[in-house]
Amino acid sequence: MKKILLASSLYYLFSPAILAAPHWEYQGEAGPEQWAKLTPEFGQCAGSNQSPVDLVRMVNAKLVPLVLHYQAGGKTMVNDGHTVQVGYAPGSTLQVDGISFELKQFHFHAPSENLIEGKSYPLEGHLVHINGKGEIAVLAVMFKAGKANVALAEAWSALPVKVGEIQLLRAPLSAEHLLPKHRDYYRFSGSLTTPPCSEGVRWLVMKQPVEVSQAQINAFKAVIHHPNNRPVQPLNGRVVLQ
Repeated sequence: MKKILLASSLYYLFSPAILAAPHWEYQGEAGPEQWAKLTPEFGQCAGSNQSPVDLVRMVNAKLVPLVLHYQAGGKTMVNDGHTVQVGYAPGSTLQVDGISFELKQFHFHAPSENLIEGKSYPLEGHLVHINGKGEIAVLAVMFKAGKANVALAEAWSALPVKVGEIQLLRAPLSAEHLLPKHRDYYRFSGSLTTPPCSEGVRWLVMKQPVEVSQAQINAFKAVIHHPNNRPVQPLNGRVVLQ
């Protein structure tokens, strides 16, 4: 695993190495505007290909359908102080550009980090995949207020309240149950949305949102205690494909 992956509390794989990561927050003196200045390790947070973004002026590119091979591999939940993250067992993959990326974990942001033509959603899920070279592909799902989400209900039953707390799920959770029925998506090149903000990340954002109840949204907010979305970053000439 590349060192840059272990430096971010949202993208670690339950490694003790994260304990040595420099402190950062979503607001105040260690907030997003200061990330690049906190330590040289976070220098890419001032880069020109950063995420999240406002997805606008999409270009029709006839994107190939997503090829997913997901098993019920979500087994643990951890509250790292920045989000709630579900750790995933090996064996579930996403095919991008003919390359297999393995699903490592998924986590959530409230409100959404990415915007779609200026629209924000109350919750966004990020499914983080890594290939054998350490390259990252993130599949993002928007959630809108509506009826209760059955898949999230399973996870939310074990929401860890305290920072550092890890909960075991009663039954393995399938990330595929979090995805919309229609799998059309947007694509752009970006970065991790948390320090160290490493660039070169393949971003795939589902067009169709999934419903989640307001009570479920509120339950997540109650655990995190603050908005955990990085502000949108300039596209700087990048193209959003659809």
